[in-house]
Amino acid sequence: MNYGGSAVTGLANRVTGHVHIIGAGLLGASIGLNLTQKGTVVTLADNSPTALALASDYGAGTPLTDEILSAVGGPQLVIVATPPETVATVVAAALKTWPKAVVTDVASVKLPALRELRAAGIDTTRYVGSHPMAGREKGSAVMARADLFVGRPWVICRDQETPAAALNAVEALAIELGAVPTEWEPQEHDAAVAMVSHLPQIVASVLAAQLNKAQARNLNLSGGGVRDTTRIAKSDPELWVQILGANHAEIAPLLRGFAEDLETVATAIENPDQRGSRSALADLIDAGNRGVERLPGKHGSTLAFANLQVIVADSPGQLARLLTDLEELKINMEDLRLEHSPGAEIGFANVAVLPEVADRARTALGERGWRIL
Repeated sequence: MNYGGSAVTGLANRVTGHVHIIGAGLLGASIGLNLTQKGTVVTLADNSPTALALASDYGAGTPLTDEILSAVGGPQLVIVATPPETVATVVAAALKTWPKAVVTDVASVKLPALRELRAAGIDTTRYVGSHPMAGREKGSAVMARADLFVGRPWVICRDQETPAAALNAVEALAIELGAVPTEWEPQEHDAAVAMVSHLPQIVASVLAAQLNKAQARNLNLSGGGVRDTTRIAKSDPELWVQILGANHAEIAPLLRGFAEDLETVATAIENPDQRGSRSALADLIDAGNRGVERLPGKHGSTLAFANLQVIVADSPGQLARLLTDLEELKINMEDLRLEHSPGAEIGFANVAVLPEVADRARTALGERGWRIL
């Protein structure tokens, strides 16, 4: 019996042996889907029988049984994909249960679990904390994807005691899943995700919560701005309470600074004619521009692109025609974002191109019948 699922021929597998995944939610099931498709022996465990059965039905692995252990032996790699508040306990149990296995976890906060393990006197030599910077607004195996990690950073936290073999096992996992491994200190990682992940989540949720106070008619005017800034607000409350609690030391100062900036804006808007109010607003907007420019874009570059907003009819084949026209005109599309128009049978394709080809692209597309705002 092939406990690892159906193998895909022709794919070199860097992850060998038996892999055991504890936690059959979005991340655990996505890892399992990828590995089982390549013939790796993947077993699963989860406190929820339903979650376990669901992940197994989707092909993410096989529930761990004595029969499987007898056939393939213990795991060489254990991946803990449980909620943040249980990670340290589950990692400790895995290290004890599987004395020959490398154990990693995929929690979004790294330092608290490591401190808890060390405080309990647990030997963390075979433990390598890690965090794939990938996810979706909703969890569970239903949302799992084998390509979830492709092209995404996978943070690996090591210390001076981490053996090369343990580090290599986790790096091999990240590369096998199509991710880009990068080594960070746990505290550095937690500070970074507080800024680029946890603070945006709070801001988006607070902003989206204000929509509950709006009249339904007003929401009909919603455009790309409110949708872009609230997209990640549709998240799992229980999971985020755990994440924010685990990383509270890094997040709280950021929130205080954010609140101070909001207070500055509120004061300036309340007193628009007071000397300095308009410059305070302009300075903040300008600082926002500079902050956005610092975000790495395509291939990690901070190069700014020109955006063409093309009106696209909401009918089959129109977007494909636009992409074909760009190809025939030899205009490389650096990025693409779609926006729908409420109440109208059109949409907007925001096409990013290099600034030096923007005028030619605008003229050439116009000659082919495209309306560009």
